Amino acid sequence: MAKALWQLQAPTRTVGRTRLGRHGSRRGSVKQQVHDGDTIIVEADGNLSIRFLGVDTPETSFSLPDRPDSFVSTGSEEYLDFLGDPFTRAPADYESRLGPVLTAHLKQAVADSAATNHHELAVAAQRALEGLVEEDMSTLGQDKDSFRFFIAFANEVMDGYGRLLAFVNRDQPHAANPTPRPNSYNERLLEAGLAMPYFIWPNVNPFRRQESPVRALPRPGDQSSLATRADALGKARQWVRQARHAQIGLFSPGRTLTLEPFELRFLARRQLPSRWVIDLAEDNDRLLLPTSYHHIPHPENRLWIREEFVPLFEANGWRRA
Repeated sequence: MAKALWQLQAPTRTVGRTRLGRHGSRRGSVKQQVHDGDTIIVEADGNLSIRFLGVDTPETSFSLPDRPDSFVSTGSEEYLDFLGDPFTRAPADYESRLGPVLTAHLKQAVADSAATNHHELAVAAQRALEGLVEEDMSTLGQDKDSFRFFIAFANEVMDGYGRLLAFVNRDQPHAANPTPRPNSYNERLLEAGLAMPYFIWPNVNPFRRQESPVRALPRPGDQSSLATRADALGKARQWVRQARHAQIGLFSPGRTLTLEPFELRFLARRQLPSRWVIDLAEDNDRLLLPTSYHHIPHPENRLWIREEFVPLFEANGWRRA
């Protein structure tokens, strides 16, 4: 089935297709679904994708520089060849735009079978999520037709690709029936060591609890204390540290993830990393350049900031480092 929302190029914009919504068990009429002169009730005409917030798992497939509109398995010979040396056929100025330090970091990350390593761990995360959903169906006594997902949005509801951005769980109205409601799939994958943390401000707690980005701004020099005090963010960071210490999932001996998912994406697109970053392990006032993210070695200590929000941070005492 086609997507209900998708991205157009030149100029880039997200568009979609819907139809008249349901009225009871049947499709409503125009009169029933036109709420007033500026509101109409609709149903998505196609599938919707949900991108899990707060986490980033390895890619099972992704585009290649010479095939930007196709998804190619990261376990294919093509990806083995590309990640064997992603700089060989890159534009002449690509390494200089990345900078020598980040280039050296990336070359080390792809030095040893990065594609095979990435693909195997991507499949492990995919199978784990399938297993979690099937287990939830069984626990609730439901099948593919009756099972429902519960989704919770943050500050940003949709990304530029037409994907919803959310925390996702099984739809269980009663907290303890039939069993205690589990954590979201986002959190369960993180706790199992199968997903990397990907904390994008202001879409993770405690920031997403605020009614506006302005109120969600962390104070300069308070980020480490805040991240430690915050229940959800604190637990998420602790799960990653525990997974690394236990050497499970992405941190397993002999198959530790070498190239992070977002690194594969910007290399395949021949782009630079675009988000600024704050170190949650330090209490300072520095916004690190997007190309300096690797100076924060542990991903649970990175808080990512979109470029357009940087002036807002600067106006509130943060400085570009």
